Amino acid sequence: MNLPELGAFLQSRRARVTPAEVGLPTGPRRRVPGLRRNEVAQLAGASVDYYIELERGRGAQPSTQMLAALARALRLDNDERDHLFRLASRPVPTVQGTAMHVQPAMLALLDRLDTTPAQIITDLHETLVQNRLAAALLGSPLHADGHTASFAYRWFTDPDSRCLYPEEDHPHHSRVLVSDLRAAVARRGHDARSTQMVALLHRASPEFTELWGTGDVAVRRGDRKRVNHPELGVVDINCQNLFSEDSRQRLQFFTAPAGSPAVEQLRLLAVIGIQELGGNSTGSDMNAAP
Repeated sequence: MNLPELGAFLQSRRARVTPAEVGLPTGPRRRVPGLRRNEVAQLAGASVDYYIELERGRGAQPSTQMLAALARALRLDNDERDHLFRLASRPVPTVQGTAMHVQPAMLALLDRLDTTPAQIITDLHETLVQNRLAAALLGSPLHADGHTASFAYRWFTDPDSRCLYPEEDHPHHSRVLVSDLRAAVARRGHDARSTQMVALLHRASPEFTELWGTGDVAVRRGDRKRVNHPELGVVDINCQNLFSEDSRQRLQFFTAPAGSPAVEQLRLLAVIGIQELGGNSTGSDMNAAP
């Protein structure tokens, strides 16, 4: 691992990204043309001290998840992302999992949705990147490897993951997740990763096995959701999805029905999101949901 070169590369990439490109305010007293260190740390979900150590060529070897988060924060293209992984002596990730490289066009659109909760997830319901309002509404994604990174997998194996939604809505979410997962498995050509997830879910959840046996299939393009929020109560919102060309990624955004209480709730959410970011730049370990 070449930590000094890794640090120099991060610094050079940071210098070329403007705050406007990532949805951050420019501010009147900016001494650097690109992003500040604390801004990169915020975007990547890392502590400022940890990121500073990386740029100085010191500290521990960054994890695969952290490298992927840094690649997204710095808007690296595929070649730059691969170079970053090699400098850290990590295998260049394949097109799967939470290390999946987010398509630049989808990131550019996410950056412009600064007044709407929005996130990018995979077709297996792994959260890749969120804006601050999505993190405030849904919680930050778990830093997990393997199948536990998938909210669909956690839904049927971890009861705590269901706390985000009112209990009476759980049967609906179960049906929707299974139908959407069936479509994803078929679209992937029954690849090893998705079929293994299905096999594990069969062993872990009788509910999943029963729903899978119905044969229902439906890509989830939109839905009406009620979300339990610790400060705002139940937030009743619309959820819409925009898909990448290969359907492996989807930009998911949440809007309030016109004239509903959710209009004011989302306005308050923006204030809560700012407060939470100011108090904790490393994110949380809540079960973020797609």
